[in-house]
Amino acid sequence: MGDPRKFSNKYEKPKRLWDLDRLKEEKGLKRLYGLKSMRELWVMDRELKKARRDARRLLSLSEEERQRDIGKLMDKLHKLGIIQRDAKLEDILSLTVKDILERRLQTRVVRKGLAKTMAQARQLITHGFISIGGRRISAPSYLVASDEEPRISYSRPIDLEARPPVQAEEPKEEKPAEAA
Repeated sequence: MGDPRKFSNKYEKPKRLWDLDRLKEEKGLKRLYGLKSMRELWVMDRELKKARRDARRLLSLSEEERQRDIGKLMDKLHKLGIIQRDAKLEDILSLTVKDILERRLQTRVVRKGLAKTMAQARQLITHGFISIGGRRISAPSYLVASDEEPRISYSRPIDLEARPPVQAEEPKEEKPAEAA
């Protein structure tokens, strides 16, 4: 049978976990982008670190080796809509985690106007109301490619304006306190 696979983490914890400046910045990003936990931010940060690491590696290669390998990295980042077609390697090094967070499905749903808030977008996605080209996506962290963005829509009709009727609560009868 063998041992079960041991999956590696998709994120890296920060080296200084309790750094006050980093915590304030991450808390602001978490609130701005409607993230559930810091782990979601760390996953996106790791994606950014991978792209930047590849760009630094390409800068260290000779010109002919760089031209051979640069297309793969540039195509991937252009397909995701993170960089423009005519971008240079130095542009990849100047990317921030905000550039990656803007490509999440949760953010794209709000920017497109399908939801009013990040929390509402997250709920619509997890409950199966959002699809891309007719295919339901239930992960708010899904990175939307630039060619998929126009195809984001509701997978089934929903009325976001309708509110359930509010029922008035009946007053509860209080029992008199018993003397001991």
